Amino acid sequence: MTLTSALSYAEQYAAREEAQQNKGDGRSSIHYPALFLFVGEKVTPAIGPVLDSCERKWDNAGGVMALHAVPEGGDNDGSGERSGASVDKGSDGGGERFSGASGDKRSRHERVQRMTLPGTAGREQRTVRQDIYRQFHEQVRFLAEMNRALRRLSNSIADYGRLYSSFDVIHLSIITRVDDPLNVFLPEITLLARAVLGQSFKSVQTDLYALIHEREQGEHFGYTSSVGLAFLRELEHMQSAEYTFSAPLLVTEEGFSIPVNHGPASLFDLVYLLSDKNERGMLSAGGMSDNYEIISHISLLKNRVRPSSDHAIGQGGYNNMTFKSGIRGSTGRQGYASAGFSSVRRPNRQIALAVLYHAFRHLVSDMREGSAWSMRERQALLMLDPESLRERALGLLPDEAGIDEMTGLMSHGHPSYNELKRLSLREAEHLLFGDGGEAYFRNNFTFVSGQRLEAFDPLRVWRSLLARGETGAPAVSFYQLTEWTAEREDAGGSVLVQLRQHMGSLRVMITSAQEELEALYADSVERQPFKRVPLLDKRTVRNFIHYLFSAVYGKRYDLLRLESELSLCRHLESGLEQLHTESIRRVKAMETLEEELRAAALDSVGHAGDEIGQNIMEYYRVVTEEAMNDIEAKRGPGVFFSDRYMGDVSALLEKGKNAVAERLIDICQREVLKAEPFTLSFEEELLRRANVAAAYDNRQVLSREELFKRLYRSLEEGAVVNVRLFEYTQEHRHEEKYFFGDSGSEFLRYAFTVDETTRIYRLGFVHEQRQSGVEKLNLMGGFHLEDLLYYRNGKVYYETYVQNGYELHGIDAEQLPGLH
Repeated sequence: MTLTSALSYAEQYAAREEAQQNKGDGRSSIHYPALFLFVGEKVTPAIGPVLDSCERKWDNAGGVMALHAVPEGGDNDGSGERSGASVDKGSDGGGERFSGASGDKRSRHERVQRMTLPGTAGREQRTVRQDIYRQFHEQVRFLAEMNRALRRLSNSIADYGRLYSSFDVIHLSIITRVDDPLNVFLPEITLLARAVLGQSFKSVQTDLYALIHEREQGEHFGYTSSVGLAFLRELEHMQSAEYTFSAPLLVTEEGFSIPVNHGPASLFDLVYLLSDKNERGMLSAGGMSDNYEIISHISLLKNRVRPSSDHAIGQGGYNNMTFKSGIRGSTGRQGYASAGFSSVRRPNRQIALAVLYHAFRHLVSDMREGSAWSMRERQALLMLDPESLRERALGLLPDEAGIDEMTGLMSHGHPSYNELKRLSLREAEHLLFGDGGEAYFRNNFTFVSGQRLEAFDPLRVWRSLLARGETGAPAVSFYQLTEWTAEREDAGGSVLVQLRQHMGSLRVMITSAQEELEALYADSVERQPFKRVPLLDKRTVRNFIHYLFSAVYGKRYDLLRLESELSLCRHLESGLEQLHTESIRRVKAMETLEEELRAAALDSVGHAGDEIGQNIMEYYRVVTEEAMNDIEAKRGPGVFFSDRYMGDVSALLEKGKNAVAERLIDICQREVLKAEPFTLSFEEELLRRANVAAAYDNRQVLSREELFKRLYRSLEEGAVVNVRLFEYTQEHRHEEKYFFGDSGSEFLRYAFTVDETTRIYRLGFVHEQRQSGVEKLNLMGGFHLEDLLYYRNGKVYYETYVQNGYELHGIDAEQLPGLH
């Protein structure tokens, strides 16, 4: 439960910080409307992340629409909410928070409309693509539904025309998985969408993003690879410069069909192949999440409103014609493209967990140290000093004056002094009163003191004494009480050890008092110093009786006080042992909580990467200490234990460790994380963190230039393109690299100078006034399908499945180009 609370707090802080930082960041705007068309169930996880990324990046994303082509009878409702949220680790998961610059707010359901295609469930696997393709062309209802869906979508886009600089062009981005059966309809979907949108826009620029999952093939890897290769073979056909298509795709409300014609020309302006395996052959830890960011960033790059400030700083922007020309190569054959993406942002989740851990350590340190208490002060606080023990033991006994009342006891007969004087005091008392004196003392003194001792609860008294004072500082914490109540002789400051030593002294004193009492009882009456009255025998006997009770029972009273004090000490000893058990239990609970917070922080830091996660624990230990010391300096020592902050930690622990964590989380959110070091730009924060352990004269201090070099290298390595190629020669390779961030920042000024004289790639900047981080998009193109390792590996499976009777195409395979 504690870990859940800590992780939830970290997520909330990260989301709040990113939202706050984004408010201060200048976001880009897109020039023309944009439409995302997702084809198939397998691409569902991309919907939420792609749209969320647009929302974060684009100031006028409120008018961006999406259409999801799904199979009839499929589980997905086309909204993308469920699947998208599960994959999108980078967004805040808000399904209802889409808004544009104009203040329009629409839910995910309104933004993602649905288009139904023939269902795939229950069909024979070997002919599923062919079967659904035939059903589509045999049953006009699917084509009619496509027409209605696209017209509804076109009207919805038109409603938000005021958000864009121009309504002449629309950017259509089609996204599909290569192994999804529904992409067999890609020519029909693409050309019908162009035809419908072309009635509202002068131009429809169409790009295809084909996603390749190499991680999730599982038991069906052979069939999945075959379907993927079948699509790539169809894609090669669609991208041929000689590709033509003609079909009656436009359907009126009366059912009239109007032909749609294309070509000869490539179907898509550009085709991006994006895999979860990068160019180095490594599977991405984030799966396809980087590819979802790539889609939105490429869409922005191609459709961004370029402010005049871009020209002022002299950085070239993206040019689609230049990129297409660059990837065509010397043969004139149009190549395919891919991309890589990386970003550097302040590691807010890791920071939040590190601060929580170090804030906890700060409180524990305060509780361990507390105030310096001498042994005498400790004993006095717990009323265990000899004076307090003597006074409390005396308070258990009835007033000693009550002994005088014993003279009123009735005697047995009237013995003369002569009968008494030769007797011992014990014999004389027995002759006079029998057991009456002892019974009276037992009932009126011994029994009463015992009852009073039983009613005494030392723990209740101590809890009251240890309660927080007006300053909020606890007199003593359970950490200190653990030491104070230790049983070891070498504990040094143990009041329990001192109490037991005092008990030993009491036992010696009791033995001595008992011996004195026995000696007095054994002495004769005539040797006692009481007043004799000659000739008045009764007066002499009376004087003896007064002396007997005063001397003998006075000593008994003193002995009872010592015995009561020893019984009181036994009571207190038991209370201290119980207090020690309670304190140890609380200390162990705090140690467990500390280890849980530490493990959560270290685990989170471990996922931040070497550069971004560098020195997080060390740096934020210092920052947290300073922030908490500042709060204590302003509001007084011990303020963190006042009711406004932690309050009574012991009482919180009685509710469980999570109660302590929740209260500390509140303090971190409300006070600690508001300190100045938490408002730095990501560059300055990273530099400070890199040098947190460096002394002033340490020559190993990381310079700003060295930090920028590492940061640049980290971004470059993280943005390696997400496609695996086989023997791809450098001469065909065309690369362009773009930074998204504040081009006036020191880091991006540094990035512009790297390889300035030797670079063979095009470098550009998307200028955004921001302090929250920097992103890098690497574009690469010029390769062909036969260069794909996925193509080469899947070719064997494709040929085998075809030979075994699998029909993997909707159209006649003879119309398709041969395999390379």
